Amino acid sequence: MPNITLPDGTVKIYDQPLSILEVAASIGSGLKKATLAGEVNGELVDASHIISQDASLAIITGKDERALEVIRHSTAHLLAQATQQLYPDAQVTIGPVIDKGFYYDFAYKDGFSEQDLVKIEKKMNAIVKQNLSIERIEMPRNEAIDLFKSKGEDYKAEIIASIPEDEILSLYKQGDFIDLCRGPHVPSTSKLKAFKLMSLAGAYWRGDSNNEMLQRVYGTAWENKADLEDYLHKLEEAQKRDHRKIGKTQDLFHTQEEAPGMVFWHSKGWTLYQIVEQHMRQVFKDNDYLEVRTPQVIDRTLWEKSGHWDKFGDAMFTTHSENRDYAIKPMNCPAHIQIYNQGLKSYRDLPVRLAEFGSCHRNEPSGTLHGIMRVRNFVQDDGHIFCTAEQVQSEVSNFIDLTFSVYEYFGFDNVDIKLSTRPENRVGSDAVWDKAEAALAEALDAKGIRWELQEGEGAFYGPKIEFVLKDCLDREWQCGTLQVDFSMPERLDAQYISEDGSKQTPVMLHRAIVGSLERFVGILIEHYEGAFPSWLAPIQAVVLNISEKQSDFVADIEQKLKKQGLRVISDLRNEKIGFKIREHSMQRYPYILVVGGREMENGEIAVRKRGGEDLGSMSVEAFVELINQE
Repeated sequence: MPNITLPDGTVKIYDQPLSILEVAASIGSGLKKATLAGEVNGELVDASHIISQDASLAIITGKDERALEVIRHSTAHLLAQATQQLYPDAQVTIGPVIDKGFYYDFAYKDGFSEQDLVKIEKKMNAIVKQNLSIERIEMPRNEAIDLFKSKGEDYKAEIIASIPEDEILSLYKQGDFIDLCRGPHVPSTSKLKAFKLMSLAGAYWRGDSNNEMLQRVYGTAWENKADLEDYLHKLEEAQKRDHRKIGKTQDLFHTQEEAPGMVFWHSKGWTLYQIVEQHMRQVFKDNDYLEVRTPQVIDRTLWEKSGHWDKFGDAMFTTHSENRDYAIKPMNCPAHIQIYNQGLKSYRDLPVRLAEFGSCHRNEPSGTLHGIMRVRNFVQDDGHIFCTAEQVQSEVSNFIDLTFSVYEYFGFDNVDIKLSTRPENRVGSDAVWDKAEAALAEALDAKGIRWELQEGEGAFYGPKIEFVLKDCLDREWQCGTLQVDFSMPERLDAQYISEDGSKQTPVMLHRAIVGSLERFVGILIEHYEGAFPSWLAPIQAVVLNISEKQSDFVADIEQKLKKQGLRVISDLRNEKIGFKIREHSMQRYPYILVVGGREMENGEIAVRKRGGEDLGSMSVEAFVELINQE
């Protein structure tokens, strides 16, 4: 007689074991129809799962976020089944769920084309209409190997052969298709209502370049058509907003093969970069940070002592001179400790807050480089706070408030918080990690902030809070971080004199708000689609003359506006005014200022706002006031 506790606390008592679908049916026929899976005692399982003992149960429907993982996993199997029906020689390998979708790798000597994806998707829809039941089967490992070998599935047999012999495996069957899988899956193919195959790519078997190349098919799947269409619309918008495309159109920056992962900033792009940097510099000053500057190249011995050489060495650029090994700094923290260590500190001196726009180099794999979003050379708004254990809570709390205010300033008001805990590869004792993790969790809880736990995602020297902002397309960008570090200050001999006269090791808080300035500028470009608000725009206005008669007057206006601190250019070319307006509208400047004979006579400018809104004629002083108000 299992007692089943539902999420609202209701307890259902049954006189015999029953499946999750049967529990749903006992509550209501509508719930049974909507059921996709279940969560029993915290574990995601099939709707056919039998509950024979007392348990807590959450019935998963399409309204539940957890449903998407089940839907996407099941759609990957649907893809594999449709592919093998159309191309019987195609062998299946692996097909996991990924962010926003799934993929499946196939071994198929003829290869797939974009036209094949259309055929496969059509076949997938046909299988959905068949409403095939999806059944979980358990099978001994050796029997499963024989099954897949008999089907000519050599890759799948190889995967199973790597599993211990005494394992009982789970397989899923739908119609004539069967695949090795842990599950769970939806009850039938009819539950898969909204999907699309997106692209093709190559992938090495088991990720090893020494192995054969497979064909990877990417797809996306959602609970309903509206969510799918919304996602596809956002993808289309994302392509329009691609910072690389806008960067070229607006002449902001470029990258080239001779300096992979390094940015060539053009004048307008560098202006945008400097607006961000100068604002963050003022944030430093207003919050009692001391801005410092540290060397780019530092002897190997310091990186060994800090732990970076061992834990981070593969990502470091190194060099050699006069029988000494050096590393180009991948981060600033060991160097900041060297500044802290100059002169003995008292507890009365703490906290000491150091900040640096530190230029860092990391040897990122070439395949991961992406415009200015993922680079090898970047500048961080980096900072380190040296404080006592008693000061940690207040420093963390103040930093959280500061970070939210900066994001709001730049136009981001939707921010998620994640707490990343100890990774396998780390320095420091478990006791130290317990203390550091508790400090961050307590600070978040004290502020009443909802946060998500990310186990094992911390830095090698300490746990961290991650600030993940969402842009106008709800894309997530992890920018800010705050890490509590009890280990590195001790490793690098940082000390202060406590109130009782003893020498103590300070706690070190690693912190950044925008993170990589290169990446943050890329996020801003895509968030605003290059149509920056006036205060952020590299060029705030362009002044145009209608004829050569107004050239001197336009040049004079340009200089007046520049003296008022505005970022202005002029266009005195002998072109038709309509042509010049269209051309500069493409640059998405906030304002276009037009001067003709009447404007020159009245000492005014005709003001057009981005988007074509005509604000009429006004004086230069009135326009300056308008910009300043914005």
